[in-house]
Amino acid sequence: MGRILFFILLLWAHISVAKIWTPTILSDNMVLQQQSTATIWGWTTATSETITITGSWNNEAVTAKAHQGVWSAQLPTPIAGGPYTLTIKGHEEITFSNVMIGEVWIASGQSNMQWTPNMGLDNAQEEIEQANFPKIRFFQVPQWKSTTPQDDSPGEWMSCSPETMQNFSSVAYFFGRKLHKGLSVPIGLISSNWGGTPVEVWIPKDLIEGNSGLNAAAKKLSEFEWWPEQPGVTYNAMIHPLLKFNIAGAIWYQGESNRDNAISYYESFPLLIDSWRAGWKKEFPFYFAQIAPFDYDKDKKDIKAAVVRDAQLYTMQSVPKTGMAVTNDIGNLKDIHPTNKQEVGRRLALWALAKTYGVKDVAYSGPVYKEMEVKKNKIVLTFDHAKNGLKMDGKELKEFYIAGADKKFYEAKARIKGNLVEVSSKKVKAPVAVRFAFYDKALPNLYNAEGLPASGFRTDQWELNLD
Repeated sequence: MGRILFFILLLWAHISVAKIWTPTILSDNMVLQQQSTATIWGWTTATSETITITGSWNNEAVTAKAHQGVWSAQLPTPIAGGPYTLTIKGHEEITFSNVMIGEVWIASGQSNMQWTPNMGLDNAQEEIEQANFPKIRFFQVPQWKSTTPQDDSPGEWMSCSPETMQNFSSVAYFFGRKLHKGLSVPIGLISSNWGGTPVEVWIPKDLIEGNSGLNAAAKKLSEFEWWPEQPGVTYNAMIHPLLKFNIAGAIWYQGESNRDNAISYYESFPLLIDSWRAGWKKEFPFYFAQIAPFDYDKDKKDIKAAVVRDAQLYTMQSVPKTGMAVTNDIGNLKDIHPTNKQEVGRRLALWALAKTYGVKDVAYSGPVYKEMEVKKNKIVLTFDHAKNGLKMDGKELKEFYIAGADKKFYEAKARIKGNLVEVSSKKVKAPVAVRFAFYDKALPNLYNAEGLPASGFRTDQWELNLD
């Protein structure tokens, strides 16, 4: 009898301390991706247990069997709406309230994505006061790093209000606001960024170390006490915990910190996109902001940042389901954190509205160089996204350069001819190549008829000397 009583007491003690819990990305106020399958997962201290998950949108339960304390279930989600409740029940019950169904995007990168209204924003006070959008939800991933992949990260979902918006990513907010107004659905925004970080820290370490070129390039990165530079450490801590949470897509604003190994960005940036898609097991859309002009040093023709921009353009043209918001007309040569974040967010949202959500008659890209033709002593340039013509801001086109076979570029005269640009210089009798806005501080002024700026580009494939 004593032994039976002992085991009863032991069982009671075990049950009394048993617990079911979920990652913080699953919580009150969250947004789940609409018309999809949401993974609902977590842990339990019970050795064997069946977990039942029910969404109030249809009250149809799904079940999960815990294995070694880990459980996971696939929960179908309806068309956008809410608020709903989500109930998780085993030996105890968890209920998440004020849950919305809508579109979920992750916003990541370095400081220009991290930048909040309180850090500096055009018309900041007015924007903060007007930020009453209870169907837009924020989740802020804290800045931390890890040498091993993590399953959870601190954080909580919050409704958009003047109090929460002022300390959230400005670019992400304006992107989300544009989608919310354009689609009339709830929007979930996950902000996971760290100022100063190079792209390598956001890519799984084994992918960098397994590529001799990228591994060597990563070793060129400068060390700073304010942000990490070791490959994979923010991916492990700030991306890996999110991989089971279904998203619609990602927006990205990063690149300034890769100027010291800019050539490798042609490979590392596409690798980042591929690695995230592999982690989420989904080829989601990935839209990014091209870094803006900035006075990094006194050498007017330094091209390290221009090469990063060119690698971003290359990525857009070579990686499926990507898009690029050009920012060369809204930067600030004296401030690496330009304060017109409204337009950055809007331009990113134009890509999403047009290409992800199929909204018709949305101009989403500025002119993108397509091809060139040599006509005697001139080069004629053709552009995509210019069917309605080209225009300039000012009296003459700026930042065009032309070269002959000697590879020496000279400032050129450029003229708009409908939806073409004609480039020439008296110093180049037999031109073979053109570069546009191809140095760090270039301030070009070429737009399409819809008012979106042209990306810098080069028609040549000559080796770039960054020394």
